[in-house]
Amino acid sequence: MIIGGGFGGLYAAKALKRAPVDVTLIDRHNYHLFQPLMYQVATGSLSPGEIAAPLRGILSRQKNTRVLLGEVVDIDPAGHRVALADGASFGFDYLIVASGSQSSYYGHDGWSEWAPSLKTVEEATNLRHKILYAFEAAERTNDPDQRSQWLTFVIVGAGATGVEVAGALAEIARQTLKNDFRSINSNDARIILADGAPRILPSLPEDLALKASQELRELGVEIRTGLLVTSIGREGLTAKTGEHNEDIAARTIIWAGGVGATGLGKRIAEVAHTDISRTGRIKVNPDLTLPGFPDIYLIGDLAGASRPDGSPLPGVAQVAMQQGGYAANVIVRRVKGKEPPPPFHYFDKGDLAVIGRGNAVANVFGIHLWGLPAWIIWASIHLMYLVQFQNRLVVFVHWAFQYLTFSRGARLITGPFKLPRL
Repeated sequence: MIIGGGFGGLYAAKALKRAPVDVTLIDRHNYHLFQPLMYQVATGSLSPGEIAAPLRGILSRQKNTRVLLGEVVDIDPAGHRVALADGASFGFDYLIVASGSQSSYYGHDGWSEWAPSLKTVEEATNLRHKILYAFEAAERTNDPDQRSQWLTFVIVGAGATGVEVAGALAEIARQTLKNDFRSINSNDARIILADGAPRILPSLPEDLALKASQELRELGVEIRTGLLVTSIGREGLTAKTGEHNEDIAARTIIWAGGVGATGLGKRIAEVAHTDISRTGRIKVNPDLTLPGFPDIYLIGDLAGASRPDGSPLPGVAQVAMQQGGYAANVIVRRVKGKEPPPPFHYFDKGDLAVIGRGNAVANVFGIHLWGLPAWIIWASIHLMYLVQFQNRLVVFVHWAFQYLTFSRGARLITGPFKLPRL
């Protein structure tokens, strides 16, 4: 049984395609979502359907696998059963938990009302509405202070997601919308990228982070490092730099901060009588099994796996995919009575972050690249890992058109979006 149809769960299921096992994959959504491109949905470059694919369609030719729609809320390790939110339960011989993570506001969950994150399709589309409505509201008001608030965008968290959102917002304001309004100049938009760390992109080498900072500043992004957010509300946030408190008036705040455990992750930690880290991870054995439970594997964002030097593995798609394949291999070898493979070893292919049109930074096998070459690598890798060929073709066409024209075709405010008060 596999819980979760993200990168880890899907790659585990695919790795079991020809194995002498019956596979059940359970997910609370009926689709696989390509998380690395979520920010492009939020900024109007792509539509949700272009970065998602139905799980049943992906696995339709895998005859030993069935897909079930449901939310797993409890696990009975001793009884080898999982319980769903609707009361159903299912048994398993081996369990792979790839349930992912959720956004963490570090104990300030009320902030989510004013600073949405980017973990789900619903959050991404809501954020797109929020961004586009900010320009609409600024166009309508005659109050210069209110207009300034609506045209100020703050991204909290300067990892890859924060950098990508900041770059995309800068391009929207400076290029995409520059001729669309009559009462405002979209170039007046103030985009602030804030983080409590001393620099942006901590997962990348310092020279690439510096290059990314320079490129973002050229796009008009203000980078505020060493800035610790202490409160977030309807009309802005309060932050602390050293002993100095600062109020930033902004009606659009985007949370790209941290991640934490889901409800299922917390329940697993409780059942296993183990601790869960601040980033929502549970320590696993070298073979990715839950300590004390050799038939339960944790992979992806939930797994507290480490490199040989003891540093934690990053919460990126490559880690989840490799762990999914490894866990499936271990199970197949156990079923066939073979010796287990060596402990899991992550093959680090590098890190990437896109800044804007034809501009990215990349650390690929230790080679540092930036600008157009890095962007081509970034685009090629993301197209390659999109699950369905149709999605790849559509996304390629959209990117090519956007590269030539700066146009973003998904700039629609749709659905039951609650308009904020002016």
